[in-house]
Amino acid sequence: MKIFKFGGASVSTVERIQHMAAILQEYREEPLMIIVSAIGKTTNALEKVAETWFAGKKEDALELFRQVRHTHDDFAKYLLVREALPTEHRLNDLYTEVEWLLHDKPVREYDYYYDQIVCIGELLSTTLISAYLNEEGLSSEWVDVRDVFRTDDNFRDAGINWVTTQKQSDERIRPLFQRTKRVITQGFIGATDENESTTLGREGSDYTAAIFASLLDAESLTIWKDVKGVMNADPKQFPTAEIIPELSYEEVIEMAYYGAQVIHPKTIKPLQNRQIPLYVRSFIDPEEPGTIIHQQCAQVLPPIIVIKKNQVLLQLKTMDFSFVGEKPVAELYHWLEQVRIRPNLISTGAVSVQVCLDDHPEKIDRLASLAATRFDVQVERGYMLLTIRHPQKGLLEGLTKGQEIPLLQQNRDVVQALLKEKNH
Repeated sequence: MKIFKFGGASVSTVERIQHMAAILQEYREEPLMIIVSAIGKTTNALEKVAETWFAGKKEDALELFRQVRHTHDDFAKYLLVREALPTEHRLNDLYTEVEWLLHDKPVREYDYYYDQIVCIGELLSTTLISAYLNEEGLSSEWVDVRDVFRTDDNFRDAGINWVTTQKQSDERIRPLFQRTKRVITQGFIGATDENESTTLGREGSDYTAAIFASLLDAESLTIWKDVKGVMNADPKQFPTAEIIPELSYEEVIEMAYYGAQVIHPKTIKPLQNRQIPLYVRSFIDPEEPGTIIHQQCAQVLPPIIVIKKNQVLLQLKTMDFSFVGEKPVAELYHWLEQVRIRPNLISTGAVSVQVCLDDHPEKIDRLASLAATRFDVQVERGYMLLTIRHPQKGLLEGLTKGQEIPLLQQNRDVVQALLKEKNH
């Protein structure tokens, strides 16, 4: 059995969904577990719905959600004939799940509602695509992954209960392959023991695919993307970026840790545990070999450049200019854990600490409030974090020419520089 994962860009238009079916035709005799993300920018649109509703703007949120409905209804109109009516009913049931919530008022934390609203994107896309595949003679079984993936209640970054999820997979997924070649389900989402929807973190569809590869002891996992393979930099920012034909699990874990968007940070471990190769291949040109990620190490790698935008610099100074010492730093790590946010860089001086973090406004405000009990706190926004793995002489200087670097860390393998974003 093989696992195929198609990201949002791969199903962002009617033509791309039709192209996806053409790719699957090439594998029609092989058992395939197919993981699909939300269509195009649907997740971003649903995030806006959640933010607007939580801010008390119910009518605006409902209007934003109507736009999501309209997009998916249009896809159904252009893709479906025989399956049109039953699919319309299934889509309407999913729309209703969100609309009921949007008519209520929030009584829990934002992250809980985020998951209940945003999870609908994958359910909508897979409902449409499963119906279309059936029309094209590629019969598939549709599965609600929330019936399989059991998670904790750490909303927006839920952890998998592997024992229960393995049991559910054995009982619900394996038997399906006795009557079909294809099972289609959602990436990114799961559910708690109380059947509350959860998400596995942004870009978590790759992680979903890796979990299924491990649970089903798959031959391989292929992630179909709108790039030719894993590249050493974002080609939109660096036109000279090049494909890396082969990478080790360890190298990709390092890349993901520093923020490379091509593979989700948690994706590699389930594959590494079972020595399952991961292929990153071009959805646009499926004849391209792409990148293979496995145990072997590539001999020579080019510099790998990662840029993380929307960074915050938290400047902490002791109130009486006493030394920072171990206790305040230990408290800082406790606060970071309490707020559930991971620092990207920490630099400690005699009387000050600098912390670079992703800009999650609610979490940053809470962290700043906690830190203010011991430090003078300054929050500075509008930064980006540049990371270079395997740096070559002169590369950092060339990429940061004329820019102030308020925070810099480097060792033999990695250099990281915090820079002001150009529009700030």
